[in-house]
Amino acid sequence: MKVIETGLPGCVVIEPAVFGDERGFFFETWNAELFRSLGLPDRFVQSNVSSSSKGVLRGLHYQWPRPQGKLVSVLEGEVYDVAVDIRRGSPTFGKWEAVILSAENKRQFWIPGGFAHGFAVLSERALFNYLCTDVYVKEADAGIRWNDVDVGVDWPISGPTLSAKDENAPFLKDIAEDRLPVYQP
Repeated sequence: MKVIETGLPGCVVIEPAVFGDERGFFFETWNAELFRSLGLPDRFVQSNVSSSSKGVLRGLHYQWPRPQGKLVSVLEGEVYDVAVDIRRGSPTFGKWEAVILSAENKRQFWIPGGFAHGFAVLSERALFNYLCTDVYVKEADAGIRWNDVDVGVDWPISGPTLSAKDENAPFLKDIAEDRLPVYQP
């Protein structure tokens, strides 16, 4: 397993060791002992799967309080996956990082609690997998606008299909400080 650092400390791309032959392939997606030895989470409490069509954009979502760390991957298709640092006081506050996740590259993206997360579907369909470090809590559910100019995510699609919630999410600068995570070095 290979861990690749990103421009956002704590957010890492994980490339598994893939073993394949004419029958297909095998790879490990999570191993508590190995993840712990790499400084990654060794406990998840909720697993989610979503299916989306080409051009769908989901995000940018987060929970506060009760932040969720997310280990995300794509089981079918391809997405442009984004993490945004929204932790008050962080040296990378408002900065973002994106990676291509696909069934073909088998990469995973670890996004710690305190970051907003979203993705845009590039393939005809995408089956997206999340392992979360805390359960979903409706009262803590929050988001920032996908096209916030102050954040400036360079999405590879224009005119995405959005939920009403995502289309009307607030801009980062308009979110009350007590509704944002706090940076803890």
